[in-house]
Amino acid sequence: MRLKLTLLLALCVLVFNFGKIVTKPKVLVFTKTSGFHHASIPVGAAAIIKLGVENNFSVDTTSDAAKITETNLSKYSAVVFLSTTGYMLNNYQQADLERYMQAGGNYVGVHAAADAEYDWLWYGRLVGAYFDSHPAQQEAVLKVIDKNHPATRALPDEWKRKDEWYNFKMISPDIHVLINIDESSYQGGTNGANHPMAWFHNFENGRAFYTELGHTDESYSDPAYLKHLLGGIQYAIGDNKKLDYSKCTTLRVPEENRFSKTSLIQGTFYEPTEMAVLPNLDILVTQRRGEIMLFKNATKTVKQVGFLDAYFKTVHTKGVNAEEGVLGLQIDPNFKDNHYVYIYYSPSDTSVNRLSRFTMTGDTIDNKTEKVVLQLYSQREICCHTGGSIAFGPDHMLYVSTGDNSTPFDEGKNQPHDTHAFAPLDDRPDYINHDSRRSAGNTNDLRGKILRIKMKDDGTYTIPAGNLFKPGTAGTKPEIYVMGDRNPYRIAVDKKNSYLYWGEVGPDANNDSLATRGPRGYDEFNQAKAAGFFGWPLFIGPNIPYRPYDYATGVSGPAFDPLHPINDSKNNTGLRELPPAQKAMIWYPYGDSKEFPQVGSGGRTAMAGPIYYSDMFPKGARMPDYYNKKVFFYDWIRGWIKVLTLQPNGDLDKMEPFMAGTKFNSPIDMEMGPDGRIYILEYGSGWFSKNKDAGLARIDYNTGNRAPEIKSIAANKLYGKLPLPVTLTVAATDPEKNKMTYTWNLGNGVKKTTTVPKLLYTYVKRGNYNVSVSVADDEGAATQSKTIAILAGQDSPDLKLKLANVKANAAGMALMMSLDCKACHKVAEKSVGPAFTEVAKKYPNNAVSTGHLTKKVITGGHGVWGDVDMPAHPNLKPAELKQIINWIYSLK
Repeated sequence: MRLKLTLLLALCVLVFNFGKIVTKPKVLVFTKTSGFHHASIPVGAAAIIKLGVENNFSVDTTSDAAKITETNLSKYSAVVFLSTTGYMLNNYQQADLERYMQAGGNYVGVHAAADAEYDWLWYGRLVGAYFDSHPAQQEAVLKVIDKNHPATRALPDEWKRKDEWYNFKMISPDIHVLINIDESSYQGGTNGANHPMAWFHNFENGRAFYTELGHTDESYSDPAYLKHLLGGIQYAIGDNKKLDYSKCTTLRVPEENRFSKTSLIQGTFYEPTEMAVLPNLDILVTQRRGEIMLFKNATKTVKQVGFLDAYFKTVHTKGVNAEEGVLGLQIDPNFKDNHYVYIYYSPSDTSVNRLSRFTMTGDTIDNKTEKVVLQLYSQREICCHTGGSIAFGPDHMLYVSTGDNSTPFDEGKNQPHDTHAFAPLDDRPDYINHDSRRSAGNTNDLRGKILRIKMKDDGTYTIPAGNLFKPGTAGTKPEIYVMGDRNPYRIAVDKKNSYLYWGEVGPDANNDSLATRGPRGYDEFNQAKAAGFFGWPLFIGPNIPYRPYDYATGVSGPAFDPLHPINDSKNNTGLRELPPAQKAMIWYPYGDSKEFPQVGSGGRTAMAGPIYYSDMFPKGARMPDYYNKKVFFYDWIRGWIKVLTLQPNGDLDKMEPFMAGTKFNSPIDMEMGPDGRIYILEYGSGWFSKNKDAGLARIDYNTGNRAPEIKSIAANKLYGKLPLPVTLTVAATDPEKNKMTYTWNLGNGVKKTTTVPKLLYTYVKRGNYNVSVSVADDEGAATQSKTIAILAGQDSPDLKLKLANVKANAAGMALMMSLDCKACHKVAEKSVGPAFTEVAKKYPNNAVSTGHLTKKVITGGHGVWGDVDMPAHPNLKPAELKQIINWIYSLK
């Protein structure tokens, strides 16, 4: 009887809330870092495990981000991010963590958990603040301001301890502060009287707790700290309720292998600039040298349908090609009825850049139909910065971007070596093309701007309300919507709310010179919700100021004030007092970006892509709903595409990659087609040339069965005497776990099919054979592998050495082709940079061992081969650098 009563009481303990079974809470401790690794992490994880044993919850620990998935997270009552830093989670894992919290999951952040995911603002709101800085470790006094919480109930009112004390930025107004730090008790605090150190808040449908404490090993043997940490975890666990994923508002990220890049045409374009997808899915493309091309969707062919006599041939005095020509193209929103085409170009007979409207009749754009809409002076015989992108917003609003028409080069004028790399502010009479205040910073000049006009049926325009300056304002141009641009090369307009987006190609300085000149160069991705001044050439990025500079004496002035910017250039014909400067939405240098780590490093050319709305396109081929209301942006030279999620007010919330495993050949324009699919115009790998990889591509989304993915193909022997038995293997997976068959093309006319990923075949005739395999699933979807070469009947020490060299050099070439180097250099032809064969001839054979070339690749360079800067590549590993440089020397 006593045993039965004991069992009954035990069962009662497990039951609550109308018979719901209580399970022992499980907590996941996540410890991944991709920045500074805190030495206290192992000690802290062990301490939390011990707390779990002593307080009836189980603990799993991991540094593997693959565990942050919906399937795995659903097992846990709370997740603890223990001093995690940097860019921790990919976009799939980020979305699954958002869904976990929306389903009622709970979060605990410890110390450096606030020093992470700076381009995912949802995470900052989850934590409650972001790390900003910290002084040296020291003792300080903590003040417990709320003791009615499990994390503070056992603490004294004032708590003196040693730790690493964070200053915070972007502190959420929604947090409930438990502990403040007394900044008068230590050195280095910057948050003032209300400097929180621990807090909690309700977030999404769950709970979030954060403590700044816990940098030191000693913390995890401190009874007071351990009670504090335990209380935070117990608060997060709460009543251990079951997750409810029906409450989720974040959609899961579509798998990347459902997307494919479909090549429409390749190798036919010569310096393509901008495109427009027509209602029938034909595509107009402008080429800088004057041709207007038409891709016919029905026949997958390209033909020329127009030509403009454009200025493009004049070159810079040091041989750098000018950037003007036929620059921008867009069709009228009512193209289906009126057939109007807008083109922004540089006519050869006059020094202007011109926006004109043409009528397209059939497949022809007749120059006789040209109606000049507007034009602006362009100083020629210099390089660079043209802008030239055209976009339409709602209500027939036309936007066109213009560059600052200023040179970034020294031009042999005996200027300081680094003059070109910062803001061009030289207003001396002989250096007018080095003064961007005369253009981008001039309210009375249309250069360095994004103009906004409302088109009328007769080809004229009116000035819409809301532009930067009202018509009739002295010293201004009413067409200006945005000013302060260097080279806004690609723009896009949100078709629903009229937000304007553009990529801003920035200056070349590799390093800051804040005391004398100003910040290093940044590219920007910008958003304008309303008209404004966006800084150039007085500010860059988050309004980092430049300094006035006397180019004759080398004396610098005080930094410009973003709240009260002044244009006092002698070449300024507009207002002296400019509107307050607006910050960039995203900014990144040649090197790593702490604020936006996933953009990488290297050369940079930011571009604005389309804004996607599901309800604007028919169901079927359109993009998945996950991308609804998201903004695309991309980088021409880095070759990636990113997707931006916005907050309800339009501010940036998250950046994530798009088709990161797909190669894009210098995308120069992106547009949503009328079918809801993304179309991409690829300039190709090389400046000012006809590139074999230039072309048009479409992004397709597969909602059904997917083809197998081939990871690799290999042979146990690549050469040898006859007869030559070779074992071929292929590594492949099928996304749907379907059965696979393997059809081997043995390069000699023989094909063999197997049901296993291995084949033994003997070559009996001498020859060089290219072997490949096609892998198909049982629904018929197939993927073709790359080829490998088998040299049958050949075997010698010389051959082995030669093949080893070929393999090593191929690895170096492949690595180089994966970087931005190919945009500026070709193997044997001059581009904007020297041919690699010329580089190999110029430098001594010991350049590898002495580190001469290595240093140039890592830190960048200027002036050796001309005016174009070589960007820095600080993230290349020594072994990778050696491979690249050895390949260059192999070209001798």
